[in-house]
Formats: sequence, structure tokens, C-alpha cells
Amino acid sequence: MEYANLSVDEIQQQLAEIESSKTELKRALEVRRQEAKSEVAQQIRGLIAQYGYELEEILPLVESKRRRAGGSVRRSPTGGRQYTRYVDPENGDNVYVRGVLPGWMKQKMAEQGYDPASKTDREAFKSSYLQAVDA
Repeated sequence: MEYANLSVDEIQQQLAEIESSKTELKRALEVRRQEAKSEVAQQIRGLIAQYGYELEEILPLVESKRRRAGGSVRRSPTGGRQYTRYVDPENGDNVYVRGVLPGWMKQKMAEQGYDPASKTDREAFKSSYLQAVDA
């Protein structure tokens, strides 16, 4: 279709029709997705019954372990434990929580004469240089 010959009102009318069609298509897509989910659920129920199991027996095996453990309750990624975070005062993006020492921390320790392999030096570095932030 040639749009150059259309008036402003005609173009606006076509845009309104397109927006209306877009809204209808989105609604139809959502309905179709719900129908597809229902079909999949029905197929799964049939498959479970075909093998002689109950849905309640199989569903916990299908859900992720994280969901099974907590149900619908949201847990923090640390599993409820709170660890002290150590932040580099020169660069707030440099954060150390626990575990393997990041490269920036090893470099800063070496620059200040600490040995990253020594637990005593790591603790001394954390207390003297890094800012401790409770999680």
C-alpha cells in the first residue's frame, strides 16, 4: 500500500486499526498459550496415570530442589545465612564475601605486603584495609 497519498487522518486511522489488531493478537496469543499449557498438563497427567503413579508422587521429582525445599517461600541465595561483605574503599565494585580470593584482592594484598596464601595476612588485610558491610 502506498502511504504517500494518504492524509494524516487516514494514516492515524490505519495506525489505530493496527494497534487494535495488535491488542487482539496479544489476547489471542495468551489464550492459545493457556490452552497449550492445559494440553501439556493433560498429557503429563495421562502419562503419569499410564505408568500407574499419582501426580503427587511425581510432581516433587519434577520441581527443582530449591523449590521443593522451600515451597513457595522465597529464600535468599545464601540459604538464610548472612555473611560479612568486604568492600574495596577505592572501588565499590570490588566486593569479597567468602571463598576464593578475587584477583583484585590478591593484587591489593601483594601491593601492601600481605601474602594472599596466609590466613593471618588475609584476616589482617580485611580488618585494616577493606570495609566490612554486614549482609
